[in-house]
Amino acid sequence: MVAGRGNVYVDMVGDLFHPGHVALLRAARGFGERLLVGVLSDDVVAAYKRKPIMTMAERVTVIEACRYVDAVLPDAPYRVTTEFLDLHGIDVVIHGDDLAADAVEEAFGPVARAGKLRLVPYTGGVSTTELIRRCRTTAPW
Repeated sequence: MVAGRGNVYVDMVGDLFHPGHVALLRAARGFGERLLVGVLSDDVVAAYKRKPIMTMAERVTVIEACRYVDAVLPDAPYRVTTEFLDLHGIDVVIHGDDLAADAVEEAFGPVARAGKLRLVPYTGGVSTTELIRRCRTTAPW
């Protein structure tokens, strides 16, 4: 795929939407004309991380409002397949480069093998986990 053409896909939790999320979406948008964002369900996220603080509807609303996003796909699959890409007309998948090789295989194996996965630099210093920690340590209550 030529940068700047076609449909691009990113999946995310999008909990406590923050500058790291914006950086990922901005970088992803540079790979195509249209950015589709899959939002993972609470159950999917809880299975590998923790239950999101924000509801699915809240996360979708915030992500839809980001100027880099053209469409949001709620309840996106954890494992992205080439069939999913074909169904949605997706040309390339973007993720932060913070994934270990086994995590890439688990979540994006078929897509990576098809040469349709691109990793972009992860934004350090801000994460949902870090925001939760800040709330716990700086809240006056």
